[in-house]
Amino acid sequence: MADRTHRPRRAAALLAGSLTVVVCLAGGPASAAPATSPAAAAAVSAGPVAAAFAKAAAGQEVPRDLLVALAYAETHLDGHGGKPSASGGYGMLHLVSSPANGSLERAAELTGTPVSALKSDDAANIAGGAAVLRAHADRLGLDAAARADTARWYEAVAAYGGASSAEVARLYADTVYEMINTGIKAVTPAGETVTVGARAVQPDRGKYEKTRDIDSKFAAAAVDYPSAHWVPASTSNYAVSSRPGSDRIDRIVIHVAQGSYAGTISWFQNPAAKVSSHYVVRSSDGDVTQMVREKDRAWHAGDYNRRSVGIEHEGYVANASWFTDAMYRSSAALTRNIADRYGIPKDRTHIVGHNQVPGATHTDPGPNWNWSKYMQFVTGSGSGNPHTPEQVCGTGYDVIDSAALGSSGTVYLLYNGTSNCVATMKSTSLGTATAVSAYLEVEGQTRITDSGNFSYYAGPVRASAAGKCVRWGGKAGSSVYDSPLEHCG
Repeated sequence: MADRTHRPRRAAALLAGSLTVVVCLAGGPASAAPATSPAAAAAVSAGPVAAAFAKAAAGQEVPRDLLVALAYAETHLDGHGGKPSASGGYGMLHLVSSPANGSLERAAELTGTPVSALKSDDAANIAGGAAVLRAHADRLGLDAAARADTARWYEAVAAYGGASSAEVARLYADTVYEMINTGIKAVTPAGETVTVGARAVQPDRGKYEKTRDIDSKFAAAAVDYPSAHWVPASTSNYAVSSRPGSDRIDRIVIHVAQGSYAGTISWFQNPAAKVSSHYVVRSSDGDVTQMVREKDRAWHAGDYNRRSVGIEHEGYVANASWFTDAMYRSSAALTRNIADRYGIPKDRTHIVGHNQVPGATHTDPGPNWNWSKYMQFVTGSGSGNPHTPEQVCGTGYDVIDSAALGSSGTVYLLYNGTSNCVATMKSTSLGTATAVSAYLEVEGQTRITDSGNFSYYAGPVRASAAGKCVRWGGKAGSSVYDSPLEHCG
């Protein structure tokens, strides 16, 4: 576990733009003897949105923190004034009106609330989303005892997302549970703060336990960018081509998806969408998924489809909270890699927003997108490894120790309050796959290692070490670090 007797050799700041971890929920008076449920605690001195979550959670016997985390993963608690997302979802709980999902109409049926109110009224939307989630739980046979256990709701959450495939359903549910584990401090458009206290929940994935984890590293010949995962878009949503032989690639188009990471991936897999992009980038940590080969023409930018590579970014144009430092850095590294491979000048003439494409009717990436910051990262003003150890390990992790690997990199040990993580960050040969490794060994347990040819880092390697000491280390280039048995707690 985290070392409380050793001083770290290197301190590190929290990743800019990451979620704020809130230690406890708003609760009742300190003198109250009985334990207070999260839903009841949240209702004390709560604003209208927090109160709506507490009421809906209690009424449907849905864990309040789970309901908030689901809404945050979908919309950052922004109802967008009743306007739909790119995939047809409305409100904070992203109730969808489509043949493939239909959660909006299902919510109306379950609650007796008009569709118009579910689209535009926050409290009605939250209640509708809770009812749909409870219906999924009932279909799965969750009894009262199971419903009281947040970990048991995993399959219901996966079903709520209406994903196009099992692997995207797992990505969707994993994202929601990660929000619970790291904590949430969200500010609604009206200025109300809604929080979820950080707590460790190990979800019961049920039938998704053996489903491929999109976030894990795997070999995929289809990937053009070494740091990306591969999830193919529907063949109905792009044109097979042979670029750059057939068409020169001389533009990179920046988009904002008007939706979540998992939702965007799922939408591009839906044959009815008739849209796609080559890449999708996640807000929280800059994770990258490739969905269309660069040789093929993704349908993302009208007249520029033949000549460009498209990069979608999780989030909404009007809500700046989605545009994190991790997203900017990761996307810029991707853009730089594409530009270098095709000889595209790294300037605003060739790296453009969707709104700059001739004939475009879209406004993304919008006024909240920081072009100055982004282009600094693209051109190398923000040089160095575009990733950080905190980004690699995940929100909530802090560096507690580190060791230099010559000039080739640094290996880091991190802790998030419940588990340790090790990541080896390269300093040289960035963007080129070279041998790197990271390992973590909990006292009395088998060593866990991530080793291979990676472009920017090895890891994350995570393990819980409560009451145990750990060994940790890694390799980059010809330099190796192996720690003693230490950081006991």
